[in-house]
Amino acid sequence: MNGKLRSNIKIGSRVLVVKKEDQRTNKLTEGTVTKILTNSSSHPHGIKVMLEFGIVGRVQKIIE
Repeated sequence: MNGKLRSNIKIGSRVLVVKKEDQRTNKLTEGTVTKILTNSSSHPHGIKVMLEFGIVGRVQKIIE
């Protein structure tokens, strides 16, 4: 599913995010969404979320 649309992301969703420090290497981190940080309905680089343990990143893929 598309991580660029806020409507696709729910609290508790399993997602793959790219953290700010990993943007150059595009290393993905898997986790569960605890908070949605982007207020707009979409973002070209992915919706910014907070995962468990306070990890913040932009959603690249939603795991079904």
